[in-house]
Amino acid sequence: MQASADSTLIAASASSRQSAAPLRLSWIGLAAVLVTLLALIPLGFILWVTVQTGWETAAALIFRPRVGELLVNTLLLEVLAVPACAALSVALAWLTERSDLPGARLWAWLCVAPLAVPAFIHSYAWVTIVPGLNGLGAGVLVSVLAYFPFLYLPVSAALRRLDPALEDAAAALGHGPWSVFFRVVLPQLRLALCGGALLVGLHLLAEYGLFVFVRFDTFTTAIVDQFQSTFNGPAANMLAGVLIACCFALLALEMLARGDERYARVGSGAARRLVPASLGRATWPCLLLFALVTLLSLGVPFYTIARWLWAGGLQVWRLDEISAALGHTTVLALGGALLATLAAIPMAWLSIRAPGRLQRVLEGCNYMVGALPGVVVALALVTLTVRYLLPLYQTLATILVAYMLMFLPRAIISLRASIAQAPVELEQAAMNLGRKPLDALWSTTIRLSAPGAAAGMALVALGILNELTATQMLAPNGTRTLALAFWAYSGEIDYAAAAPYALIMVAASLPLTWLLYVQSKKMAGQ
Repeated sequence: MQASADSTLIAASASSRQSAAPLRLSWIGLAAVLVTLLALIPLGFILWVTVQTGWETAAALIFRPRVGELLVNTLLLEVLAVPACAALSVALAWLTERSDLPGARLWAWLCVAPLAVPAFIHSYAWVTIVPGLNGLGAGVLVSVLAYFPFLYLPVSAALRRLDPALEDAAAALGHGPWSVFFRVVLPQLRLALCGGALLVGLHLLAEYGLFVFVRFDTFTTAIVDQFQSTFNGPAANMLAGVLIACCFALLALEMLARGDERYARVGSGAARRLVPASLGRATWPCLLLFALVTLLSLGVPFYTIARWLWAGGLQVWRLDEISAALGHTTVLALGGALLATLAAIPMAWLSIRAPGRLQRVLEGCNYMVGALPGVVVALALVTLTVRYLLPLYQTLATILVAYMLMFLPRAIISLRASIAQAPVELEQAAMNLGRKPLDALWSTTIRLSAPGAAAGMALVALGILNELTATQMLAPNGTRTLALAFWAYSGEIDYAAAAPYALIMVAASLPLTWLLYVQSKKMAGQ
């Protein structure tokens, strides 16, 4: 009984966590406020345009049938795609982590590998194979195949850390396998599911290229069309305002589902070694499920790229253009990933160590910016730099700030989950031994959260690798990334010329995806 009690997850209330937080680390709160103020620039830009437009014009632009149609499309996409990603991810994660599935390690990597394929390349592959694929069904299908790894990673990591003694206790009390899963295992996956679902939902709100290929209209595609075709700033910004309201609703749902519990396990001894569940006759159907998911999420994109490379021949390999695009992409991805991760540390720490109303407001502001399409963030920074900071217009510093604002939620979520598993008692013990607050934070929580920071950097770099609109508007003159080159050729329906860039983007993403996979195992102690 005592050993079982020591291995139980400690669920502490928000008030007790807040009192345990070292109040002397006020600089963390100040840093979080400064980052949030910077993140609010795009939102301030939209509000400023709304005021300049006037209430009558704004109301006419918002309350019209087109906005209602876009709202229905966006809500249907979220309601269908996010639960589908969650269900698929939980099933795949349980099979790879808790069962005797043959080749579990290989299948686990193949479940993460689709992250190496940008979402618009998934869509490009499916549309070239099935030209008539379009609409809501196409959007949901491609979205699930492109984004389910964002949920698989945290869920599989959480499953690896669970103490099987809790499940044994439930089984001893007479609960069957399904009852144990839904009453014991699934509640412990809540933080991982909520964080991953929020990440997928934000991606769906901000995604552009994927839905352009399948001809499915969302707020983001409509906003980009307004800016790029008619340059109707007020209309696009009113649509962006509705998009922000959708982000508020998504954030509120995630907060309600997440709750205030902490999931760090503190106690003597170690968890019992897991005995994998026997699949028996279900082994072959389970293997078929993995084969089907791998075929749809990886087989289709690789087949399409190979097909167009074969059709285009050697002439599509313009080495001078490709090498320049690869160099530009590498510099932007590494710089933006490092900046976003550093900016995420204060907010992620406050989210776990000192939760409260102010912290949730600050966190929500950062998530709102993550839901904005890149073109809105870019135009906000263009307006600021042209009017007040002209020397910074179309410079490396400006585009790196844009990447930080756009991909900050990825870094925050990765760090938040990692810090949640680093007990606050370690910080307190370090300070009781005479360490200064900053030294105590660095020697305990920051070092234990290093795998989460690396995973966050990989996620941010993947996002930058795929970014289109913000890069096009903010990058210094002459910048041509892999994504911009691919988009330019595919927009001309020259799919063969676009194929080399698609292949290089996938190849460049694979090491980052592998790092993400490895770090998720390290976070689980493997």
